[in-house]
Amino acid sequence: MLEFYFNWIVLPMDSMLRLSTPLVLCALAGMFSERSGVVNIALEGKLLAGAFAAAATAAVTGSAWAGLFAAMATGIVLAMLHGFATITHRGDQIVSGMAINILVAGITVILGRFWFGQGGQTPNLQGNARFESIDFIGAEFISNIPLIGPLYSEVLSGHSLMLYLAFVMVPLAWYLLFKTRFGLRLRAVGEAPAAVDTAGISVTWLRYRALIICGVLTGIAGAYLSTGSSTAQFIPNMSAGKGYIALAALIFGKWRPVQAMMGCFLFGLLEAYAIRLQGTEIPGLGTIPVQFIEMVPYVLTVILLAGFIGRANPPKAIGVPYVKERE
Repeated sequence: MLEFYFNWIVLPMDSMLRLSTPLVLCALAGMFSERSGVVNIALEGKLLAGAFAAAATAAVTGSAWAGLFAAMATGIVLAMLHGFATITHRGDQIVSGMAINILVAGITVILGRFWFGQGGQTPNLQGNARFESIDFIGAEFISNIPLIGPLYSEVLSGHSLMLYLAFVMVPLAWYLLFKTRFGLRLRAVGEAPAAVDTAGISVTWLRYRALIICGVLTGIAGAYLSTGSSTAQFIPNMSAGKGYIALAALIFGKWRPVQAMMGCFLFGLLEAYAIRLQGTEIPGLGTIPVQFIEMVPYVLTVILLAGFIGRANPPKAIGVPYVKERE
């Protein structure tokens, strides 16, 4: 019984936290952007660019912190590029986002091959070039306590700093969005930008600030992938669709931080169980195909979004470039 509890409850929950961390950060990033009225399908590209910037900088400087700041700066640059195309020049937000995704997917491989000569990968990061796991006080001692011990020592303890930072961001994002003047204006500009403009508040500047926050958060998510997880290096296309899944979780959570986090947890848990089920034999059916196991989280995500969360109403001005009325 204890073995089942550890293998099928504790370990999947531990994997769920690790797998959902970049999703949570990207979902929060998308929330700020889309609450301001800017569709951000470019989360995937910003996540991948942040992962490359963090790993490349950490490999050269030997500092994971330098990599983190480089990832955030890269996220902000791409966010400003997206804003320049869609806010300043009122371009199509979907096309701009996809262009960034395609650009990043190619340029990270090219730069990786040019700088490191390892097929687009960066060197494996060691020591101060990566964020090591943090063990809580008494984790080893408490681990021997039945039921509670494994939860504390395996699930809560033993993660990198950025994982804990990601989940601290959720209540902070909620407070910023719903309890501050900035959050009120941000939500208003995504619903009725003309009314915000009439009140003498710059719609353009608010949307740019939302994109800056988005760039910072996606940069942290990318840095987690390449310097804060067990991989500890950049691998081409290592984001593997996580930006799109985060966007789906955001819709699942109806553009609210706590609900979006729950959506990320759901996907992370499904993926954790999918990994553990690989190679499992079912009587009469044989071994479950790996491809089927990998497909399950994505299919269930689509099913949940299609009919089990009720109607998800996006901000009314989302995707619509704002044109200032002439006096």
